[in-house]
Amino acid sequence: MTPRAQRMLAEADIIAAEDTRHTLQLLNRFNIKGRLVRYDEHSKERQGAYLLDELLSGKNIALVSDAGFPGIADPGEQLARLAIDAGVQVVPVPGANAALCALIASGLPASPFFFGGFLPKSKKNRRQQLEEWQYLPATVILYEAPH
Repeated sequence: MTPRAQRMLAEADIIAAEDTRHTLQLLNRFNIKGRLVRYDEHSKERQGAYLLDELLSGKNIALVSDAGFPGIADPGEQLARLAIDAGVQVVPVPGANAALCALIASGLPASPFFFGGFLPKSKKNRRQQLEEWQYLPATVILYEAPH
């Protein structure tokens, strides 16, 4: 983890995380103490409103993704949109990005590329989505859940 990311987490009033157990291990590894709250796909509606209220009251919130990059194909996208719509500045702290790392390591053309995120879960919708994208003039990057 970069020194900047460590500093941002240490300075945060609240640390929102997809999986608080994993994030707690990370925080402990770097001796970072902070108020940890769950923010994931199942809690984003309720927690999003709470976190936005905290932001508007002047609190500093850090968002940690369980894997990947917060705001890209995960619930962080909705929280960033809520904050921006309310006039709150969102400051990304770059780190590892699975899609870009895979693109670079693949040897496929990196320019242009299209990131499609996760495909729909149902076979019919998945097929329809792939048919819509099959002629894109770009390298296509898709995520797949392990289960």
